Amino acid sequence: MNYGEIKKIDIANGEGVRVSLFVSGCRIHCPGCFNTCTWNFDYGKPFTQETEKEIMDALSRDFISGLTILGGEPFEEENQKTLAPFLEKVKAQFPKKNIWCYSGYLYDKDLLPAVGKKHTEYTERMLNCIDVLVDGPFVLAEKDISIQFRGSRNQRILNLKTMRSL
Repeated sequence: MNYGEIKKIDIANGEGVRVSLFVSGCRIHCPGCFNTCTWNFDYGKPFTQETEKEIMDALSRDFISGLTILGGEPFEEENQKTLAPFLEKVKAQFPKKNIWCYSGYLYDKDLLPAVGKKHTEYTERMLNCIDVLVDGPFVLAEKDISIQFRGSRNQRILNLKTMRSL
């Protein structure tokens, strides 16, 4: 897996001050996407053990609320294979910090077992680590700069932690 950028201090992609990882690779290609360079799976740098350590070090600061994964598309099959074990390490090392993830795929139609076209052997491992999922493709006709943590009105903010405990 490649990544395009790591933001060690980010206040735009989730609650609080966060570390954000922008993964590379996306097949959705939403018209109006703000990050088209990350559509290419080869864009950026390889995600290595050094990259993982860099993110873990950034997460260790007390004022950091958590990690955000976005892209590109985290739930592309190629990315899930790398992200699932990484997110499990983050959860184990920082159990009080939360994980947000942005996906153009829909939780209930694309990611869940039996119905999900993007469901792989790694998907549930990722979903079990993610506290908040912002799902749905960016829709240019529904763009709204006044809504927090979303680019268009069709996107949902799902508290997966609460949904798991039901």
